Amino acid sequence: MGIEGIGASVLRKEDRRFITGRGRYVDDMTVPGMKYAAFVRSPHAHATFSSIDSAAAMAMPGVIGVLTGAELQADGIGNLICGWAVNSKDGSPMKMGAWPALAVGTVRHVGQAVAVVVAETKAQARDAAEAVEVAYAELPAVTQASKAIQPGAPQLHPEAPDNVVFDWEIGDRAATEAAFAKAAHVTKLHIVNNRLVPNAMEPRAALGLYDPAEDHYTCWTTSQNPHVARLVMSAFYNVAPEHKLRVIAPDVGGGFGSKIYIYPEEIVCLWASKKTGVPVKWTSDRTEAFLTDAHGRDHVTEVEMAIDADHRIIGLKVDTIANLGAYMSLFSSATPTYLYATLLSGQYNIPAIHANVRAVYTNTVPVDAYRGAGRPEATYVVERTVETAARELGLSPAEFRRKNFIRSFPHQTPVIMTYDAGDFDASLDAAMKAADVEGFETRRTEAARHGKLRGLGMSCYIEACGIAPSKAVGSLGAGVGLWESAEVRVNPVGTIEILTGSHSHGQGHETTFAQLIAERFGLPVDNVQVIHGDTDKVQFGMGTYGSRSGAVGMSAIVKALDKVEAKAKKIAAHLLEADEGDIEIANGEVRVKGTDKKLGWHEVALNAYTGHKLPDGMEPGLKEGAFYDPQNFTFPAGCYICEVEVDAETGATEIIQFIAADDFGRVINPMIVEGQVHGGVAQGIGQALLEGTVYDDTGQLVTASYMDYAMPRASSLPMIQVSTTETLSPSNPLGMKGCGEAGAIGSPPAVINAITDAIGNNDLSMPATPEKVWKALNAVS
Repeated sequence: MGIEGIGASVLRKEDRRFITGRGRYVDDMTVPGMKYAAFVRSPHAHATFSSIDSAAAMAMPGVIGVLTGAELQADGIGNLICGWAVNSKDGSPMKMGAWPALAVGTVRHVGQAVAVVVAETKAQARDAAEAVEVAYAELPAVTQASKAIQPGAPQLHPEAPDNVVFDWEIGDRAATEAAFAKAAHVTKLHIVNNRLVPNAMEPRAALGLYDPAEDHYTCWTTSQNPHVARLVMSAFYNVAPEHKLRVIAPDVGGGFGSKIYIYPEEIVCLWASKKTGVPVKWTSDRTEAFLTDAHGRDHVTEVEMAIDADHRIIGLKVDTIANLGAYMSLFSSATPTYLYATLLSGQYNIPAIHANVRAVYTNTVPVDAYRGAGRPEATYVVERTVETAARELGLSPAEFRRKNFIRSFPHQTPVIMTYDAGDFDASLDAAMKAADVEGFETRRTEAARHGKLRGLGMSCYIEACGIAPSKAVGSLGAGVGLWESAEVRVNPVGTIEILTGSHSHGQGHETTFAQLIAERFGLPVDNVQVIHGDTDKVQFGMGTYGSRSGAVGMSAIVKALDKVEAKAKKIAAHLLEADEGDIEIANGEVRVKGTDKKLGWHEVALNAYTGHKLPDGMEPGLKEGAFYDPQNFTFPAGCYICEVEVDAETGATEIIQFIAADDFGRVINPMIVEGQVHGGVAQGIGQALLEGTVYDDTGQLVTASYMDYAMPRASSLPMIQVSTTETLSPSNPLGMKGCGEAGAIGSPPAVINAITDAIGNNDLSMPATPEKVWKALNAVS
């Protein structure tokens, strides 16, 4: 390892522009003649409408046009789609209701767009949008998935009788029932995984530009995967031919999954630009974000765990109702199925598992993948149940887990996944040592002397990242491959450009990707430029989500670097009159082993482009590309321990300490990894203690602003102690596993397990607000 190579805590290169206010976000973009869009949004959760009267709006100052869904439909713009096909257990396909970018005839959630106004200024567009009159006829609404499937519930889509999108199962039902028949103990829980609003720092935005001279479209957008956005908008939505559409995602201020998807606003801004003859920009405000950004989680689950007389888990039954909202978002079908139920084995050797998932439409914002995407929901189910079982059996939660850990790899679970490598005992040992679990009872006694209730909770999570290989996910219904691409360009002076299909929106790619070059060639990271987020510069890529940028994106770079290194060695061997096998590259030099014969890296690069002294038959240049399709998922895992104090009189919870012990495989930059864990744990604590999306019975979003939706603040969070153990993944050349989502996956059950331990009542749902904790505490006092 060099001072800037793999394993070094290199300061992030990109932070210079961010902390000096020089970041370039979509809302910073301007083009000549640019105008502004404001959307006319439904105030009703469910309604039909017969007419849209835009006369008053068109007469207002600065208004250029008012466009409707009927016009969009007439121009052949297609409906939004879900890109992952999931069949019900009877073999029938999922029921995908029509989702036009601007509603035609019916609205199905508050905030759905029915028209767009284009005007000279943002204020003029918003004023005119308020003047558009829509003749609504309100219909009954339903917001809870469990109520949406009851007889007589309001029906959202004619394609989906009883509002059921699919009724899906995984595992062996018969084997699971047989395990329960011989169980010595069965633990049962009713679990609600609360709905969340992502709340990235930068709201979504889009700028659409149509150039009639070239018949070409450009879209600047806040996207985690601009290439997929271009593919979908061209191939499925008929916005523009792919070779006539450029999508640019510049600096993006956070995504957490909510910016994976193609939303109506990008489509409409591009279409409106051609329709009105002017560039059209829209930037969401916070209320629009609450009303339109894809929400996360929202599961209701019944779980049963069968345990034998030796305290081994022998069976798991899970029945989940997943709320998908009013429409199917791009990856919504995969989240409660292949990203959730396939992780229900957790870290445990459970021989029989059966899970049933019903996905349901409701009159709410569409629900899709949010940081962790199915894995937090699975971990919450498993870890709440394991902790509860240990308490019911009178066992130490740590030892009950340890008794059931998987220890032999590879391990085939009953729910598709084959875990390739891990050491779950190592993470548990590290977390317990850091948390001083042995001294906890003393601390509990001391807290009681001060009138406080102290509790300890644990969570041992596992997740699946770097989702692949493409053949596997294709067989499960994925509409695209999940490989990644890279191109490495060595310039004539020896500097290097990396073009990647991954996208950075806070992960630090410009630093960590450059560290691969520092490790391989001994060049300073400042000699490396990372290029991403522009479909005209990078040929194709699958973007960033699911902690795939390291295990998949970096692996593609490694493959390209292998090719660059091989050619560089051929050139150097020729120039130095040496055998190619004797050439080594290090510290910015290319040399012959065991001799003083060497060239600077820049000299080899210059010769590659000068071309005068290349080996016969060799093409000039030093530029190579690669595509990488992994052999398997990667499986980060770890153990989190949370210690809390609860005020018995108020129900207020204070997190005294939080320990995170993770196994991410090889770590490129420990400082960046620690930051990712901190951010994830903050989001997980937010879900556990504070955050919860609330709709009233008419479908109005009650928590539509920061006045009502409680985000975690610095005062809500403890110091988070982070450590890592390392088992290398055999599924990629770097041995990486992924770290971006772990904190949000492992922390909620650890927090709730700690609070329920403190108050002596296991019946507590998220968010565990002081009111809820006080009621739960008093229910047992």
